[in-house]
Amino acid sequence: MSPLLLALLLTAAPSPQQAQQLAKTQAWEDLYLAYSAADPKGYSDADRKAIAGPLLKGCEALVANDAVMAYSLGERSVAFEESAGGLRCLARAALATDQRGSAEEALRKGLANYPKEGAFGLELGKLLLADKDGPGAIAALEKVPPRSPQAAEAKKLAQKARSLSAEDSQARAEAEKLERRLNGGEEPSRGKTRPAVAQDEGDTRPTSLTYESGVGEDGMRTRANRRFVMKYFNNNRDFGQRAEYEGRVVAALEEAYEHTRGLLGEAREEPVDVILYTREEFRTHQGASLARVAAGLYSQGAIRINGGAELTEQTKATLVHEYVHAAVDELCGGGHQLPTWLNEGLAEYVEWRYLGGDGPPVVIGNALRGAARSGRLPSLSGLSSGMLIQSSDPGMAYATSAVAVRELMRRGGASRLLTLIREVGQGTPFDKALQAHYGMDVAKLDEELKASLSSR
Repeated sequence: MSPLLLALLLTAAPSPQQAQQLAKTQAWEDLYLAYSAADPKGYSDADRKAIAGPLLKGCEALVANDAVMAYSLGERSVAFEESAGGLRCLARAALATDQRGSAEEALRKGLANYPKEGAFGLELGKLLLADKDGPGAIAALEKVPPRSPQAAEAKKLAQKARSLSAEDSQARAEAEKLERRLNGGEEPSRGKTRPAVAQDEGDTRPTSLTYESGVGEDGMRTRANRRFVMKYFNNNRDFGQRAEYEGRVVAALEEAYEHTRGLLGEAREEPVDVILYTREEFRTHQGASLARVAAGLYSQGAIRINGGAELTEQTKATLVHEYVHAAVDELCGGGHQLPTWLNEGLAEYVEWRYLGGDGPPVVIGNALRGAARSGRLPSLSGLSSGMLIQSSDPGMAYATSAVAVRELMRRGGASRLLTLIREVGQGTPFDKALQAHYGMDVAKLDEELKASLSSR
C-alpha cells in the first residue's frame, strides 16, 4: 500500500486535491480505494464536482483495457456528480462487464438529465433492441434530437424496432386468440369474470402446474398454479396486453423456481403470493421510505415487488431473491430464528448466481476487499438482527452476508446449509447448529471471511 493511499484511508474525508494528485500519477486503483467509501453528501457541490472529474478521467483511461476498474471508477464518479461524461463512461464499462441492468440505468439517467445528448437515446435504443424490446427501443430512439450526430443512425434503428414491435403485436393477438378459445369464446374483461383464486383457509388453490386466471375481491387480477399466486392491478391494460404481461411474469416466476431448485436442491412446496406493484402502488402500500430503498420484500407470506410492472432483468433477479426468502420461511416453519445475515445472505448469493456470477457486482466486490484490508468489514454478529436495508451501508451489509454464505456453501454445499436452517427452525440455537455442522463459531467464520477477502 502506497504511503499516500495509507494517508488517505486514515483521513475522514479525502480532499479534491488528493483526488487530482492520484489522477495525475494515474494511480487509478489507489484513487478508487481512497474514495470507495467516501460519502458525497459530506462535500460541497464544488468539491463533489472536483472529485468526480479525476474519477471520470480514470474511467475513460481504463474502459478499453480494464473495464472492471473502469466501472468502479465510473460508479464513484457518478455518485459524486451525475455528469453526462460520467454516465456515458459508466454505461460503456457496465456493458463491457456484462452488467446490462446497470448500463440501462445509467443511460436512462443520461436521457432524462441530458435530453440534448443524442448518444443516450441511441445507446439505450441499441440496448433495448438487443433485448427484443421493440416499443422501449422506439421510445428511446425517438428522443434522439433530429439535428444531433446520432440522428441518422437512430432513424435506421427505429425502423428495425418498429418491425420487432409489429411481431410482438402479432404474438399478442395469437395469445388473445388462444385464451379466448380456452375460455369458451368469452373475454374475461367484458361482462364475465372467471372465479377469483381462493384465498381463505379451507378454500382450494390450484393443484396443478397449469395457471388459472381470475379477478380477486380486491380488484387485483390473479394468475395462479400450485407454486405461485401472482397478483397485480390491471392498470388499463387491454386483453391482449394482459395476456402478454402475464405470460412474461409466469416465465419469470418459473425461472425463479427452477433456478432456486437447481442451485439449492430444494424449493418451496406451498404456493406463495407474488404481488407486483408499480412504483407508485408500492409507495402507497408500503410507505415512501421503504419504496426509496427496496426493490422488493417478502412479508406476511407474500413476495412484494417494487416496479413489477416493468419486469426488467433486475426485477426478475429481485423475484429470485425474495423467492429464496419464501423458501427459507417454509423451511423454518414461519419462524425467524435465523440470524439476518444468513437469511439475507442466502437470498443475495442465489441472486448473484442468477445474474451469472459467483460474487457481488464489481463495485461492491472492490469495496469489500478494501474494507477487509483496512479493517472496516462489518462483523457478522453486527448483522445478526434488524433489517440490512436500514443499515448505514446496505450494499456492504448484503454483500458481506452473501460472501459468508458462499463460504459455508463451499464447505458442504447446499444440503448441509439447508439442514442447519431446518434445525434452527425446529429450535436448535444457531451457534450450536453452526458448531455442529461446520466446526466453527461466528467469530471464526468472521476471521476466515476477512482473510479470504484480504487475499484476493
